[in-house]
Amino acid sequence: MGGGGQQTDRITGTNGRSGTYTWEEVQKHTKSGDQWIVVERKVYNVSQWVKRHPGGMRIIGHYAGEDASEAFTAFHPDLQLVRKYMKPLLIGELEASEPSQDRQKNGALVEDFRALRERLEAEGCFKTQPLFFILHLAHILLLEAISLMLVWYFGTGWINTVIVAVLLATAQSQAGWLQHDFGHLSVFKASRWNHLVHKFVIGHLKGASAEWWNHRHFQHHAKPNVFKKDPDVNMLNMFVVGKVQPVEYGVKKIKNLPYNHQHKYFFFIGPPLLIPVFFQFQIFHNMISHGLWVDLLWCISYYVRYFLCYTQFYGVFWSVILFNFIRFMESHWFVWVTQMSHIPMNIDYEKHQDWLSMQLVATCNIEQSSFNDWFSGHLNFQIEHHLFPTMPRHNYWRAAPHVRALCDKYGVKYQEKSLYGAFADIVRSLEKSGEIWLDAYLNK
Repeated sequence: MGGGGQQTDRITGTNGRSGTYTWEEVQKHTKSGDQWIVVERKVYNVSQWVKRHPGGMRIIGHYAGEDASEAFTAFHPDLQLVRKYMKPLLIGELEASEPSQDRQKNGALVEDFRALRERLEAEGCFKTQPLFFILHLAHILLLEAISLMLVWYFGTGWINTVIVAVLLATAQSQAGWLQHDFGHLSVFKASRWNHLVHKFVIGHLKGASAEWWNHRHFQHHAKPNVFKKDPDVNMLNMFVVGKVQPVEYGVKKIKNLPYNHQHKYFFFIGPPLLIPVFFQFQIFHNMISHGLWVDLLWCISYYVRYFLCYTQFYGVFWSVILFNFIRFMESHWFVWVTQMSHIPMNIDYEKHQDWLSMQLVATCNIEQSSFNDWFSGHLNFQIEHHLFPTMPRHNYWRAAPHVRALCDKYGVKYQEKSLYGAFADIVRSLEKSGEIWLDAYLNK
């Protein structure tokens, strides 16, 4: 889905007519090395192209044998450009007698959602306000500058150090939301500029990898809360989530940890360790194993800058301690904000739903306020963000009433919670999943 092409021979369908296919035929091509997708009724053989796809090979693979039209539109801001690159992959189209939507998708809902997107585009909801992002970047840099000045003028006492750590953790969290904007191509019109600035923000301001983030995060958006497709619900056997996985683990007598207590040990191995331990290891392993040397250089520039600034005051050992304390606080912030809209929602295997229905069962919103907007990087509008990932976040509030109206029309549940209620639901959902696991483990 986008950005380049590879010549493929035209394939004759089993119906004997070159270049026309039924959904049944398309759905046979889902395995690695043999993958077809449908975009706007045209059939594409992406079997070899997946290896070169800028968004990663897995995201296309997740749509193999399916209609990927809605995902294609959602992820690519310049559709005309991408369609040019897709031409060499074109092998035909759906038969005239075939519906535009595969499986049991509601065609009327899909068309109404398409019309909604067109309306929002016409109203300017996909246009960026540059000043918003300039000010956001400025406040991150200001927080970092104030932190350094505090150490310079007031020394390394405990109280001052704690204040500095809080300011730097805030800067890191806010930089995380900012890199998210560039990663989703929602700031500049040209994707190239979004990619370049993304590497700077996530690399030099945060010490992480743009390619690693793209690989994980786009899969999450493509198939949120879908086992084996969304990496964010791969809990490495430390947690069981949703209602389906706990039963599977219980029936198979899998007990890597006492899952009926996972809502308790979550506080010790979830928020504190995700960024400073799990992500830290993943990022460097990914960069080195895949030869992402540009990302590695950006990442190193962050560490050089940090240690040049703080070792002169704290020395190497205490600078390392300060660094990890900052990561520790940032990790709590990140986990609670990102999981409040997903973990309590439906988590299951692939159901092949339309874009709107798939995103709404996996996401919910948090009440709007100036604080919630800033604190969550506007991810309190998680529904709108998932439906329109390239929309600048300062416009989510404009799209929200229209999305809610469409959901009401088709009986799709649009959930909105308080910030505290959403945090509490994370723990409650883990407790419920643990109880389901224990029941299956003991009785099935």
